[in-house]
Amino acid sequence: MTLNKLQQNLQKLSGSIERITFHNEDSGFCVLKAKVRGQLDLVTVIGSAATVAPGEYIECQGLWVNDKQHGMQFKAEHLKVIPPTTIEGIEKYLSSGLIKGIGPHFAKVLIKAFGETVFDVIDNHPNRLTKLPGIGKKRKKMILTAWAEQKVIRTIMVFLQSHGVGTARAVRIYKTYGDHAIEIVRENPYRLAIDIFGIGFKTADALAMRLGIAKDSIKRAEAGVIHVLQEFAAEGHCALLREKICQATAELLEIEKEIIESAIDAEIKEKRLVLETINDNACLFLASLYMAELSSAKNIARLKKGQPPWGNINYEKALHWAAEKTHITLSPSQRQAVLLALKEKVTIITGGPGVGKTTIINNILKIVRAKKIQVALAAPTGRAAKRLNEATGCTAKTIHRLLEFDPSTHAFRHNQNNPLRVDMVIVDEASMIDIVLWHNFTKAIPDHAALLIVGDIDQLPSVGPGAVLADLIISNTIPVASLTEIFRQAAKSQIIVNAHRVNQGQFPATLHTTNDGLTDFYFIEAETPEIIHEKLLQVVTERIPNRFGFNAKNDIQILTPMNRGGLGSRSLNSILQEKLNPHGNPRITRFGTTYAPGDKIIQNVNNYDKDVFNGDIGIITSIDVAETSVRVNYDGHLVVYDFNELDEVQLAYATSIHKSQGSEYPVVVIPIATQHFMLLARNLLYTAITRGKKLVVIIGQVKALAIAIRNVATKKRLTNLPARLKELL
Repeated sequence: MTLNKLQQNLQKLSGSIERITFHNEDSGFCVLKAKVRGQLDLVTVIGSAATVAPGEYIECQGLWVNDKQHGMQFKAEHLKVIPPTTIEGIEKYLSSGLIKGIGPHFAKVLIKAFGETVFDVIDNHPNRLTKLPGIGKKRKKMILTAWAEQKVIRTIMVFLQSHGVGTARAVRIYKTYGDHAIEIVRENPYRLAIDIFGIGFKTADALAMRLGIAKDSIKRAEAGVIHVLQEFAAEGHCALLREKICQATAELLEIEKEIIESAIDAEIKEKRLVLETINDNACLFLASLYMAELSSAKNIARLKKGQPPWGNINYEKALHWAAEKTHITLSPSQRQAVLLALKEKVTIITGGPGVGKTTIINNILKIVRAKKIQVALAAPTGRAAKRLNEATGCTAKTIHRLLEFDPSTHAFRHNQNNPLRVDMVIVDEASMIDIVLWHNFTKAIPDHAALLIVGDIDQLPSVGPGAVLADLIISNTIPVASLTEIFRQAAKSQIIVNAHRVNQGQFPATLHTTNDGLTDFYFIEAETPEIIHEKLLQVVTERIPNRFGFNAKNDIQILTPMNRGGLGSRSLNSILQEKLNPHGNPRITRFGTTYAPGDKIIQNVNNYDKDVFNGDIGIITSIDVAETSVRVNYDGHLVVYDFNELDEVQLAYATSIHKSQGSEYPVVVIPIATQHFMLLARNLLYTAITRGKKLVVIIGQVKALAIAIRNVATKKRLTNLPARLKELL
């Protein structure tokens, strides 16, 4: 059948949207239930629309199909959405939560007062709103702002969808660029990939092609080069071989290498890229990462100068005095670590769990505080800071909170011009600090202050670019105390014993149970991914809560090597949400995920304005449909999200092992299968095990466990910090 004949055979259908079964904000694909004149039952309509809301009217052209599973459906080739005109439709539309400040209650109030003229009132006679009960100046302003924004956002959505781009981030585009959004995107669509969280280069590139930017244009090549470098930075690299960037970009864009070379030269000239030789190879840095490395090296060199702020002390006398105060006798290796930290201005203490790092920190704190030294304690994550606080009894903050982010300037208040008012800084969990945060952190430490860096070199490196702790140690420019001895109390824990065994390339030891038949470490063998999945659900929802008394939602954290697949965090989260929070209401769906009060979620990006950071885990306390807001409790810190900001979070009943860095949970359950082959590595498994405080359960295949334990061939990140430190020190 020709296209013309097919179009002639298309049928028309129109009606009002009763409910939205599914809507993918990225593709626009939707499954709608519509009330159609002449049809007793609701009609299922399948089509594509930038934005849809209950109550809106749709006009469609398409064909009826009989789906084997779902029955009769109207498959719309063309779907047009029209604002509702009936009283019933308008009320549904206003009740949907689309307009901030209007929920089911105020929708009824507005309809009762203005009927079908309500849209005209909002547009042209807004002062009439404040005459209604419960609508004061504040709510009126909220409604009018949301109404105006919604109009612009819909225009952006239609623009994006007409050029084949998903509309999920239309609100973010509007919030970033304002009323000039379409104009800015037309001028340089590649800005979307840089400025808008959630929009990738391929999306921006597809839009650029549709807007007429030539495939071999220098603008496209420049954007491609930056994208490739950013992709490698996301894998942890600070730099990349120029030849490798050129090749990867040429393959991505399918254009000649000569154009890429010209683009690289142009980006170097514009100082967005920096060319530097590493091990006789020409390498390229993003300018921000180059400056972060350079600044970090200079700051370490600066801090090493001079004497410790506590001056000359009798070390042996100080150690004896601290032992009396803490009632703890230090081992020889611990004594050496304390002495090193007292003699030097910048020191590193590294070691795994149970080797006495906390004991050393407490002894150092006793001694230096007796000398009236002002100490700041910091860690990269909220949970790590909380642990440091509990272990020392002293106030500990995240690095972000210590540096005090200023939303008005989008920078930290404490920097080289306004340093921290301290004499010493102790930072824990240093393995997870990336080079950008390290640069901001070290430049805020005053010249006279001492710096003690504590971390576990065998943990996974930071999620962000760089390998700061490893680079500092490799440089041989900073004194290091490496602790390996597991102390008697810690040796009673099978979690600690087996973490060290895995780190040494050995299988977990035969389980030692207590008198009541329990231990704190289990390996449950399961032969297939399906059996692993089945046992995991049983262990989390029944066996652990029943046998150990832990709360399935609040105490147990599933840590998985990957996000995708049946044993990935996304799939597990969907199932666990049903099992652990079945009655949470109201439920809302945004960016493909459904949320309800009681759900456990994790923040995926640093949001300085909200003072919540990548990896923070919280519980949804309430959802307000009228205010389009979600309230989340992060360990006592309350954060409010607009519905359109929920792409920053995801469900957290299960998370990736990488996301767990710096955190500790009462119970950790780890699925491990050969399907995870590409990700299985010793430091990954070691990191997962050390996140468990009271109980660790591994469920999986013996072969997969063996692969992880044997695999130490983790890719080294390309950085140049060690060379910079050696040059300066």
